[in-house]
Amino acid sequence: MTHLPRIGRRGLLLGFSALAMAGQSRLAFAQTPLVTTPGDPRLVVVILRGAMDGMAALAPYGDPNYRALRGEIALPEPGQEGGLLDCGGFFGLNPKLQVLHRFYTEGSLLPVHAVAGPYRNRSHFEAQDMMESGAAQRLTSGWLNRALAAMPARPADEPEAGLALGLDLPLLMRGRQEVGMWAPPRPVRPPPDLYARMAEGLHADPLLGPAVIEGLRGRNYATTVLAAEPGPPRGFALLAGAAGRMLASPRGPRVAAMEIGGWDTHAQQAQRLGQPLSQLDEGLGALREQLGEAWARTAVLVMTEFGRTARANGNLGTDHGTGGLAFLAGGAVAGGRVLADWPGLADGQLYENRDLQPTRDLRAIAKALLGGHLGLNAAAVAAAFPGSDAVTAERGLLRV
Repeated sequence: MTHLPRIGRRGLLLGFSALAMAGQSRLAFAQTPLVTTPGDPRLVVVILRGAMDGMAALAPYGDPNYRALRGEIALPEPGQEGGLLDCGGFFGLNPKLQVLHRFYTEGSLLPVHAVAGPYRNRSHFEAQDMMESGAAQRLTSGWLNRALAAMPARPADEPEAGLALGLDLPLLMRGRQEVGMWAPPRPVRPPPDLYARMAEGLHADPLLGPAVIEGLRGRNYATTVLAAEPGPPRGFALLAGAAGRMLASPRGPRVAAMEIGGWDTHAQQAQRLGQPLSQLDEGLGALREQLGEAWARTAVLVMTEFGRTARANGNLGTDHGTGGLAFLAGGAVAGGRVLADWPGLADGQLYENRDLQPTRDLRAIAKALLGGHLGLNAAAVAAAFPGSDAVTAERGLLRV
C-alpha cells in the first residue's frame, strides 16, 4: 500500500519558518565557491510537466539542419538581437534563461541533450508516471522516495530528509518513506495562465477542446491569455526560495522536489514558452540565493517527460516527441559544458522521422546523483530503479 505522507509537527514548524522568511528574490548571488565540501549533500529535483521543447531551451544552432526544421520558431544566433546565449559554439540557451547562462559561465550548469527515459510513447500521463516511478512500467511509488528510504535515519527532533513543495504530492515522492510537505497560501483566484494551460491540455479533445477555446474567447482571453505572456512569474520562485531556505538549515531536509507546468506548446510556442522558461530561470536563481554556502554541496536535476517534434507544426508550435533536454545545476555539478552525443537533424537521423533521437538514458543521470552525490550504495540505487541493471550510472557529472 502506498503511504501518503502527512505534514507533521516538524514539517509544519519548518513550513511556517520558511513562509515567514519569504520575500522578493534579488537574484544577486553571493560568490559561492564551486569547490564542494565533503558530506552533507543536497539534492533538488524539478519536474517540468507538459514536455519541454529541448531545442527551444537549448538550441543546436550549429547543426546545419536546425533552421530548416524549426522554420519560424528558430531562434536568432548569438550576437543577434534577441539571440541565443552561447554555450560553446554549437548550442545556445534561450535568451529567457539569463540566470542559467550565468550558471553555465561559472561552471555550475550542465545541460544534457538528446536524453529520454526507457519509454517510447507520447502520452503525458504514462510518460510522467514512468519518469517518476523510475521503471519501464507504472509503479505506485517514486524513485526518489525509494532512495530516501536508504538514507540514514534522522533524529526525532529534525524534519524528514525529503520535502515536496507544492499543492500536490508527486508520484516521485510517494512511497513508504515519510516526507514533509510545504505549500504557500492559495491565491483567492487562480492565476490567468491556468486557463491557458487548461486549453493546452484539452486541445486534442474533439469536444472539450473547442468548447474551452470558445469559452475563453467569449471572456476576452483569446489574446490576453492564449497568445501573450502573462504577468510576472512568481509562483515557482516562491517555492524554490522556500526550498533553498529549508535545505540551507543545518537541521533541515536534504532532498526536495518541485514542479512547473505549462510546457505543452502545441501552438504559438515562441510566445507561450516565455513564461515557463522565465519561471524556471527565476526559480533556480532564488534557490541558489537562499541556499547560500550550501549551494556548493547541491545538485539540481531538472527533467521533463519527453521532448517535442524536431519540426514546427502548422500552428507555430511543436507536438509530442521523444529525445529531450535535462539540466543539472549546482555547485556540486561539473558544469560549464553541454553533455551530448548529438544525433543530428538530417534526414535519416530523426527518430521515426519526426523526433530528436535519444542518445542518453535519464536513469543513468539520476543514478549518478544517487550514488555519486547522495552516497547511496549499489543496492539502494538498484532498488530506486528496478529493472535497470543494464543502465550504467553516467560518469563525470560531479565535481571531485
